[in-house]
Amino acid sequence: MIRNINHDWNYAPVPYDKTGSTAKMERVHLPHTNCELPLTYFDERVYQFVSHYVKTVTATEEEAAGRSFIIFEGVMAKADVYLNGQKLGEHWGGYTRFSFEMTGILQAGDNTLVVEVDSRELDDMPPFGFAIDYLTFGGIYRDVDLRFTGNTCIKNVFARPEQVLSEKKALRADLTLDAAEAESGAVTLTLRGDGVEASIEQEVALTAGENAVSITMSDLAGIRLWSLEDPALYELTVSYRSENCSDETVTRVGFRTAEFTDHGFFLNGERVKIRGLNRHQSFPVVGYAMPRRAQRKDAEILKCELGLNLVRTSHYPNSKYFLDRCDELGLMVFTELPGWQHVGNDIWKRHAVDSLREMILTDRNHPSIVLWGVRINESKDDHDFYLETNALAHELDPTRQTSGVRCITNSELLEDVYAMNDFCREEVIAVRDQQVVTGLDHKVPYLISEMGGHMYPTKRYDGENRSIRHTENHMMMHNTAGLDDSISGVIGWCAFDYHTHNNFGSGDKICYHGVYDMFRIPKMAAAFYRSQRDPKKYGPVIEAATNWTVGDRSQGGINPLYIFTNCDRIEVYTNDKLFGTYYPDHETFAGLPHPPCLVTDFHVVWGQRWGSAVMRGYIGDEKVIERRYAHKPMPTTLSVVPDDTAISADGIDVTRVVVKACDQAGNPMPYFFSPLSISVSGAGRLIGDSEVSLIGGVYAVWVKAGEESGEIKIHLSSPRFDDVDLTITAE
Repeated sequence: MIRNINHDWNYAPVPYDKTGSTAKMERVHLPHTNCELPLTYFDERVYQFVSHYVKTVTATEEEAAGRSFIIFEGVMAKADVYLNGQKLGEHWGGYTRFSFEMTGILQAGDNTLVVEVDSRELDDMPPFGFAIDYLTFGGIYRDVDLRFTGNTCIKNVFARPEQVLSEKKALRADLTLDAAEAESGAVTLTLRGDGVEASIEQEVALTAGENAVSITMSDLAGIRLWSLEDPALYELTVSYRSENCSDETVTRVGFRTAEFTDHGFFLNGERVKIRGLNRHQSFPVVGYAMPRRAQRKDAEILKCELGLNLVRTSHYPNSKYFLDRCDELGLMVFTELPGWQHVGNDIWKRHAVDSLREMILTDRNHPSIVLWGVRINESKDDHDFYLETNALAHELDPTRQTSGVRCITNSELLEDVYAMNDFCREEVIAVRDQQVVTGLDHKVPYLISEMGGHMYPTKRYDGENRSIRHTENHMMMHNTAGLDDSISGVIGWCAFDYHTHNNFGSGDKICYHGVYDMFRIPKMAAAFYRSQRDPKKYGPVIEAATNWTVGDRSQGGINPLYIFTNCDRIEVYTNDKLFGTYYPDHETFAGLPHPPCLVTDFHVVWGQRWGSAVMRGYIGDEKVIERRYAHKPMPTTLSVVPDDTAISADGIDVTRVVVKACDQAGNPMPYFFSPLSISVSGAGRLIGDSEVSLIGGVYAVWVKAGEESGEIKIHLSSPRFDDVDLTITAE
């Protein structure tokens, strides 16, 4: 049995007597950040301290009599865990799941659980020891669960689909059964989903300690493949029964093959060109401490809004909720062990290997994960260390390939896939030849794991020239890689802006590398990715790479103009007259599924009258979309849109509210910075500041539910708009 214990912790950012009073501590729920932060200009040392979390855990007689475990999904960065004054254990590393057994210490009735959290940047633990280009924040920022079992428990399940491309498939389950004493019992596997139900039982004789058991279900008919467009999932229930005890666990399974080769990447035997972005898991104000709904929303943005087929979880394992949603959406994942450039001493390496082991054992049943990163991002070669990490990954999961992300050329290839961060110079946008990068005399499985990023950081309110150049970086790299079958694809840097240390970024604690800002609101570069989506599944797109003004670019005008679209043709009208009909430029952008239209005949004389525009998109002979651009934009509407109209009244759930200052054509105003007042009352509260300024015409806030059902009332006011009131239901 699993019991979540996210609610009702006591927190203190000071030392705590492990058996003392909690009277002066703050009541909190998990996930929790040890320090809420302003958006910009703060000292990252403010969250780097030792704090304490205390919780009363109540157990029944039956729970205390059996075996019991506590499971932490993520604590940043080092955790020492005590129960009733006895130390259960310590864990080094902030990004992976870990657990401790409580058997014999947990008593019937009330128990005192204490977690000492060290959020300092400790030299002996990845990713620390040198400089890193992101912040790690602090606290118990993911879930905590209790697990109660009999004397024999199912410690781990690895579900391994086999004969995947055959009409009748198989599923092998590798189990670790942990027995308190020798006994005999039976293991049952049951697979369900989509009209399929199959079961198998096997008798087992166990010795005291850990026992490895493998069981295969054969001749499975009617199984659909997990794919990008049809991510079929099945539920595997594994149960153990003996005369004296029972245990059960459930995981999800997807049947698919994924292979990186020297002539591209293949999913279920079909070539797929990877189009992806890197994701940091941080958010404004609370850092890493965002719950389930926000984690899932990020996956939805990447797959449904941007049309990506892969995300890299840079530079550490991500939340189980994010990965679950990737499974459900058909969004592939490249995940890696924690770290950034630096490789430390032997103790540091031991912790890195431990993190890799925990990552793979935790996440290897996710069908979305197609590649393990077993090398510290952008680090130098270290033969013995990376020989060990690569071998460990293959031992724990022989079904997936390994990779390691580099920024150096002629690097020793110990993994299955050579991943390269290919950052071109500003004046040249080009993909480097892979054999020049690898130094090998033959081609190998090859993936561009980062591009763009720090070469052209772009704020949403930057001038048109810079925003276009940022967009071109992504478009040109994907186009070039699309023409080369030996390149599996491109993962751009990066999806969302993120907080960073003072020796990186723009000096305000933010790296503006994302195609979305930190609030998950798109910049111009996002339009390129959106335009690559299938119009039949995701809808038509028209996004012109312009603010539609005569003097924002150097020397004025909007020539040349990219119109990002997945339509067959575009009609452009100015001042209600047809200016021209334009078609996707398949000749220049032959490597893209949906090339942009390129307009080169907007000849503007400085100071001449500037008109409005209408762009109409056609698929076949049918007009499917229309976009308008105002020639004299004026603040007209304060658009306020929540991600959700109802959330859970559990004191934990959140939703985002996006605010945009729009002109008369409905477009956000990129140079609008008026103040915005936000008040939240009723059954919820505001996360962050109530008095802010719009940033490039937009802003977003997250609203957290209270613990009682009711209405969350949100009031927004800005001096140039009518006030807006919004209601979200907490249920």
